[in-house]
Amino acid sequence: MPIFEFDCITCGKPFEKLVRNSNLPIENIACPSCGSKRVLKKLSTFAAKASGGGNSTAASASDCSTGGT
Repeated sequence: MPIFEFDCITCGKPFEKLVRNSNLPIENIACPSCGSKRVLKKLSTFAAKASGGGNSTAASASDCSTGGT
């Protein structure tokens, strides 16, 4: 189930929503702060949990091994 990020147009607060059906119309999403259904879906970046525990951080291209020099 994806987590989507939204901004409330009415109160201006950002929030996240776990959406079971990604085809759910945005008109059915309400702001948890003010209850308004005037929300905008934000463009989110992909995040993945790193295996092995510890803090997960995104690796930059310079951190990747290219297999040669």
